[in-house]
Amino acid sequence: MEPLVSAKIQRNSEPVAEFGPLSEMLISPGNKEDWEELHELHYKSTGRTAGHVYRISLGKHLVGVCVMTSPRGLLKDRHLVMPRIAATGKDTRITNVHRFKWLNQNVCLNSRTVVDTMYRGIGVAYRALNLAARLEGKRFAEIQSSMSRYNLFAQKAGFKFAKPRRSPYYEEGIQFFGLHFDCNPMDYLALRDEFMAKSARERKGLEPKLREFYYYRSSLEKQGVGEERLEKKRRVLEDMPILDILRNTQQLVFAMPMYGVYENPDAGRELPRTLPLVAFDRQDPSEPLVLLPGEEV
Repeated sequence: MEPLVSAKIQRNSEPVAEFGPLSEMLISPGNKEDWEELHELHYKSTGRTAGHVYRISLGKHLVGVCVMTSPRGLLKDRHLVMPRIAATGKDTRITNVHRFKWLNQNVCLNSRTVVDTMYRGIGVAYRALNLAARLEGKRFAEIQSSMSRYNLFAQKAGFKFAKPRRSPYYEEGIQFFGLHFDCNPMDYLALRDEFMAKSARERKGLEPKLREFYYYRSSLEKQGVGEERLEKKRRVLEDMPILDILRNTQQLVFAMPMYGVYENPDAGRELPRTLPLVAFDRQDPSEPLVLLPGEEV
């Protein structure tokens, strides 16, 4: 009779799943073609985006994209976090110009982060966002994202968030939509379908009201000075497609994007233009990046 074979079973009380190819992924400067390849996978896929593109790659495969761009000039949640640069109501042209100069020199904005669906759930997004914020080189990196209420990738990247607040135009918007629509205004597709189902005469009467409601409450559309500001006003009140106006108005009223900010511990430091994605794991998100031999600039 053959002897019984003994087996030793070990159980890890805190198992951590690992995706082997993660260690082979790189983050490096990309271009707008990288964004265009993946932009339809982003929940804000409409419209164009501009800025510095960082691509995450696995060999020849594009895994994801981070887009870092210029910050917005006025942002109420930023003013809560950084009250010293807040608008006071007594600002002059000089103070406004210097505020914009300081922001452009010290702050960047993560306008988009998207990962191919084949590589989601393995930690690509938060690693890439942290490293892109470091590579951008500014002292602060910001993010405004409604998705951050549900997907905590920016929190894992080291971003600190202000408490989300309802739009100041929420009550006014509810009244406006209730006056002109029968559907639930939180459902954009229902708004769009009801608007398109209206007669040509009804749409013609409602269109200028939509344009004016959106323009006079949107701080984004009133940024800039002189001719630039006048051109934005003309575009919104005359040329912007009406369904874009409808969508933007609905978002203006109901969106609650969370504002997060990351203080870059590597600001002013020269870093390699290409880094392994797992460089994120060598230190805490708020600590200076540890470079290995061969990675130094």
